[in-house]
Amino acid sequence: MPVGDALIALGGAFLAAGILGRAGRRLGLPTIPLFMLAGFVFGPHTPGVALVRDPVELELIATLGLVFLLFYLGIEFDIGDLLGGGRRLAAAGASYLLLNVGGGLAFGVLLGWGWPEALVLAGVLGISSSAIVTKILVELGRLARPESRLILGIIVLEDIFLALYLAALQPVLGAAESLAGAAVDILVAFAFLLGLAVVARWGGRLLGKLVAIRDDELLVVTFAGVALLTAGVAAELGVSEAIGAFMIGLALAATPAAPRIRGLVHPLRDAFGAMFFFLFGLSIDPGEVASVALPVAAAVLLTIVLNLVAGAVAARLHGFGRDAAGNIGLTVLARGEFALVLATLAVGAGLDRRLTPFVAGYVLILAIISPLAALHSARLQRFVRRRSPAGRGGTATAEPTGSRYPLVVQRAPAAGRRFTGTEATSGTAAARRGTSARRPAAGTRRRAD
Repeated sequence: MPVGDALIALGGAFLAAGILGRAGRRLGLPTIPLFMLAGFVFGPHTPGVALVRDPVELELIATLGLVFLLFYLGIEFDIGDLLGGGRRLAAAGASYLLLNVGGGLAFGVLLGWGWPEALVLAGVLGISSSAIVTKILVELGRLARPESRLILGIIVLEDIFLALYLAALQPVLGAAESLAGAAVDILVAFAFLLGLAVVARWGGRLLGKLVAIRDDELLVVTFAGVALLTAGVAAELGVSEAIGAFMIGLALAATPAAPRIRGLVHPLRDAFGAMFFFLFGLSIDPGEVASVALPVAAAVLLTIVLNLVAGAVAARLHGFGRDAAGNIGLTVLARGEFALVLATLAVGAGLDRRLTPFVAGYVLILAIISPLAALHSARLQRFVRRRSPAGRGGTATAEPTGSRYPLVVQRAPAAGRRFTGTEATSGTAAARRGTSARRPAAGTRRRAD
């Protein structure tokens, strides 16, 4: 694509996403589905102006969005939360994966498209979108909530599982010539993850010297280089670039420069993240999706049920109440970047071509449902309880005093305005400083959404 055409396409994409996002905000809608809608409206599969003819032309920009979204998540996440979760977090993550990946495999077998396709569908239905889940928590100002720390822990465990799953799937997709080759891929991926974990846990002092820079411009250039280089090495070794960016973000979170990095990475996260979701919309062909509408609807319904069950199990393991269980299940509904990557790999390996429109429709519907369901989770749960015989006359469930994570009371937004990502960041930072975190007294009621 000529430089002029590329700049027009990229500028038009940013502008379309910004205008639709602003209009949706006035209606109280989250930006994620609106950015996707912008890509769909101005993509190659709908009549009218097509800003981008081939989604591959924006692939690098979209990948930058994924990297900076997960890098930001790593900067926000406290590795003590992950390590401190211990057996309970491992059990919550394992139960989530067992239910969703197992359910996806069973669904693929019942669909009758073949065993290789069923193995691919196990990953499509089983793994949440780290990018979308992160964006939901940031947009709704929920990063400092106690159950949100559990959600982040689950998606981290999912990404670790993802690296091993992709390596194990290589014989099916044709990239590995033998089981021995697949085993080597798994070992390399695991060794790289272990190395990143060591750096995240004990490499803070060394990285601190690297980012000990007073000038903001040079600091941005440096941490961007570290994030992109780590993500690129991860991708080359068969590990998701997302988990590479997350882990190096974890490591930088332990440095004195972390508060400044959190503030400086915001514009990169927001701008490139919008293009990540815009690219989703570009890939959707409504004609092809209509041909697999029934399987898509069945998969969406199955995913909702399995996620709510998994959320209830995870909340029970951590001593959270019903409201937190609903928040967990409804927030991790979204499927995204990994599902699309799997569909591309599957078609390239000669598997059933119906996988591509199936994944596109499935991802789109859940990407729309998940942020809306998370936004209105309290209202949905009250509705369900009123209709439930056991819930009639019940009251909101208080968080137990012994919950592992403190309940952070965030600053309320001005009238008619929701939390912004900046407010969420400040709430989390305050929690680390100990200025806003306090445990609820015994018998007190959790604040409603």
